[in-house]
Amino acid sequence: MTLLDAAHAAVSADPENETLRLRFFERLADGELVLLLACEATGGNLEPKVFDLEEGPVVLVFDREERLASFSGGIAPYAALPGRVIAQLLKGQGIGLGVNLGVAPSSMLLPPEALDWLAATLEDGPEELEAQPRDFVPPLVPEAVVAALDAKLARAGRLAAAAVLAGVVYRDGRRGHLLAFLDAAPGAEAALARAMQEALVFSGVEAGELDVAFLASGEVAAGAMARVGLRFDLPQPQVQDLAPAAPGMDPSRPPKLR
Repeated sequence: MTLLDAAHAAVSADPENETLRLRFFERLADGELVLLLACEATGGNLEPKVFDLEEGPVVLVFDREERLASFSGGIAPYAALPGRVIAQLLKGQGIGLGVNLGVAPSSMLLPPEALDWLAATLEDGPEELEAQPRDFVPPLVPEAVVAALDAKLARAGRLAAAAVLAGVVYRDGRRGHLLAFLDAAPGAEAALARAMQEALVFSGVEAGELDVAFLASGEVAAGAMARVGLRFDLPQPQVQDLAPAAPGMDPSRPPKLR
């Protein structure tokens, strides 16, 4: 049973639970999916195989290569892409998404409207602001937010050494919560801030707000937060020689659909 299977099973058991639905879409967006193609990708251009079903045209994705092989009955052309990339590519095209059709417990059809919503949700970026903290206090956030942050941070290895969550009182009197990344990799700030915003959106907590900052571990503010805050140690995977990225794996060079 895969993570996507588990998320789908949870929604199926409680279909009116909005939080569970949000977690399923987060899992779909964050995971790597295998997109069935009509022919081999060439020059970064992808031509998904489109099936005309009673519900309308759909393309098919699977969360395991073995499941694609089981569906197709053998070797078939495919592209491995993050779910968020697939949602963006299909946005506004009126094409639905078949997920693990006929080969897994998570077999389902997502209508075009669901993909448009997911793509729009992922497009919203964090706002940049300036504020001076006056004091740090222990955090008081719902358990759902802590779990969502923990899940996102678990996939942020190599982008920072750690993160600390604390309550904050700013000099202008505003109160809130601040998540500080310690020793973030150069250029990773925007991706980390966006990931934390998504964690809030998909946590299901209404009107959630979280400020994000980037500090060196030796700074005074980092020490003050560490004394009262909740620390998340990010996994540090071993450095490996990477093969050339497949189409869609480089977010700055998304593939093109034909």
